[in-house]
Amino acid sequence: MKAVFLGSISVLADTSEIQREAFNRAFEEAGLDWHWSQDAYRHMLTDSGGKDRIADYAESEKADIDVHATHARKTEIFQEMLRGGNIPMRPETEKLLASARNHGLKVAFVSGTARESLDALLEGFGGAEALGISLVTSRDNGLAPKPDPALYLYALAQMGLEAADVTAVEDNRPGVDAAKAAGIACLVYPNANTQNHDFGDVDHLAKVDKVIAA
Repeated sequence: MKAVFLGSISVLADTSEIQREAFNRAFEEAGLDWHWSQDAYRHMLTDSGGKDRIADYAESEKADIDVHATHARKTEIFQEMLRGGNIPMRPETEKLLASARNHGLKVAFVSGTARESLDALLEGFGGAEALGISLVTSRDNGLAPKPDPALYLYALAQMGLEAADVTAVEDNRPGVDAAKAAGIACLVYPNANTQNHDFGDVDHLAKVDKVIAA
């Protein structure tokens, strides 16, 4: 094993509930009588893509809205919340990054989130370099979203690695499916809103020490 790929913003810090609040605030600002409960939001997370969630929900509500503008405002609110809050790193990820440093492993952040959102979160931890992260992907790369493996394949190419050299960590099913489609072994670290999802036979991040030592 030569590298670890963090596959989601909520693998680094559990931002899922912050995301949900940002959606609801954007809806309120847009004059929409919408409120996504935690239970409803959990069901939406079986698929990737916040803009698609808004579009699907608007269709179900037969509402004619500017999906792009609503999603853009949600992203702005989310970034403001990230910069304004002292968000802790998730404990198993903190252990993982320390173990990666100790074993000389490369680390990449293979996310499909907006780059500004990733930067806002990383700034709170001193930046990517301080965490030993040598590559950050985002929606801005213009690649197909997960579960398509494009982001993982891009990261492998950029870092000169083979799929067998890497273990990925994901917090949602589309991410797990993307890693597997790229031929990359994957561990799961569910967030507050994906902990009840069916991840099949994928091991939990708590077993990472065994993987790194292998």
